[in-house]
Amino acid sequence: MLGTIWQIYYFLTLLLGLVFHMQIKQQICIHLVTRKQLKMHIFFLSIGLKDFLNISIENSTLLEKVMQVILYMITGHYVPQLAQLVYRRNKGINNPDINFKGFMVGNAVTDDYHDYVGTFEYWWTHGLISDSTYRMLRIACDFGSSQHPSVQCMQALRVAVVEQGNIDPYSIYTPPCNDTASLRSGLRGRYPWMSRAYDPCTERHSSVYFNLPEVQKALHANVTGVSYEWKTCSDIVGNYWTDSPLSMLPIYRELINASLRIWVYSGDTDAVVPLTATRYSIDALKLPTIINWYPWNDNGKVGGWSQVYKGLTLVTVRGAGHEVPLHRPRQAFILFRSFLENKAMPSSS
Repeated sequence: MLGTIWQIYYFLTLLLGLVFHMQIKQQICIHLVTRKQLKMHIFFLSIGLKDFLNISIENSTLLEKVMQVILYMITGHYVPQLAQLVYRRNKGINNPDINFKGFMVGNAVTDDYHDYVGTFEYWWTHGLISDSTYRMLRIACDFGSSQHPSVQCMQALRVAVVEQGNIDPYSIYTPPCNDTASLRSGLRGRYPWMSRAYDPCTERHSSVYFNLPEVQKALHANVTGVSYEWKTCSDIVGNYWTDSPLSMLPIYRELINASLRIWVYSGDTDAVVPLTATRYSIDALKLPTIINWYPWNDNGKVGGWSQVYKGLTLVTVRGAGHEVPLHRPRQAFILFRSFLENKAMPSSS
């Protein structure tokens, strides 16, 4: 059954894969999706699974479970906005095509103000920037848009990038993608497990792969035959994207009041959308605590920490970067399974 769930999840990831994750000057993350695309994805969700598995959504217990997690993607704007549209369209319908139960997001851009505060604090407390730069960032970027920072904020961010040096901001304690051959040699000596479990050049590989003509043909991509290559980061898209909301918190409040299952998780070595930013955003919701902060257990070891609020569960994954399944696949599976089973993360007691 889990194999089938992963198969469906892979299908939906492809189906909904029109989200662009951009990195500007190593630090500023933005997520692109238009309202038109959101509505189009709802249509595909309502018919795509039927064709994919040749079974009825209304009569399948398995699909009822899977529809809880179809919105599991690492992006903070796309998921809540799509969830809101699905929830609103389901209102007043007894047997909706999309039996929507809830969603989870990871290391997600949530609220520009709190994301800025939490990110700069993370950089400073982890020794990535100087005291003076920390103060400058808090002044220059206060209350600004993370999508279109002010000139003063961009200047401060550039100083921060220089101070951070050649690190992978998405996973600050793992080697960055430099010379791949020397990297592999070094990993075999110091981190024998990492050469099998983690490749810091994933983004570089994806750029090569998704520009292969046969891959684009299979994905029905670039059907107009544009002359330039596909990029994981597009300054053109970022510069002209003007309708990004400053905050997802109003949507969270609406969906929490609707009693949907909402889980937010965070790899704690990500400096792009760090745990501190997520915690500040969640704190702004002022939710009552059901289960206080505790270490969750992975085979006798601490896998991370969790706190259960009324309407939302927060989970951290110890040692994971921005893309939790990439860095900690076992712990990501435990997280995924707990969400499916609607159970709190396992504790040692």
